[in-house]
Amino acid sequence: MASHRGWKICATVTGILLITILVVLVVLFLTVFKLKDPDIVASPINLESYHVIVFPVIKFNVSIGILITVKNRNYGSFKYDNSTAHISYRGKVIAEAPLEEGTIPSHKNYNITTSMDILADKLAFDPNFQRDLTTVGVVNFTSHTVVHGKGSMLKIFHKKALSHTDCNISITVGSQTVDSACTSSVKLK
Repeated sequence: MASHRGWKICATVTGILLITILVVLVVLFLTVFKLKDPDIVASPINLESYHVIVFPVIKFNVSIGILITVKNRNYGSFKYDNSTAHISYRGKVIAEAPLEEGTIPSHKNYNITTSMDILADKLAFDPNFQRDLTTVGVVNFTSHTVVHGKGSMLKIFHKKALSHTDCNISITVGSQTVDSACTSSVKLK
């Protein structure tokens, strides 16, 4: 009789312990381990080259070195594949910037350097570009990047993920400066 009572106590304590562990894990995954979008800042390193010729044919070639800083606010790392950022002017793709594969560690800042070459043949006949370049003095671009990869949580759980990043890039012609603002989101597959 005493051993039967001991089994009941042991089973009850074990059940309560398992339920407590399960509740704690669910709360952790819904709060602390919840997927957060990374903070991404694209900042120009330098204007590598800059050529404007107005006569007889408009030529505008710019090569911009870019430093992309990704602040991973998650408890898991993100390993991503090679990708390409597409740079557009008023909806037309005018340049591409390659992004080499890498791994962004958890709770760290990760720097990605690349350069983009903006070619004149995509812009020369756009009347808005000529106005922005000569009258306004600021040329605005947008970039869109989709990065495929795999997130790893505590080196145990692995999940495929997709990251979307959109940036607005402004080049001030007179001072030869570049400003940008980016937004990003991550979706699990």
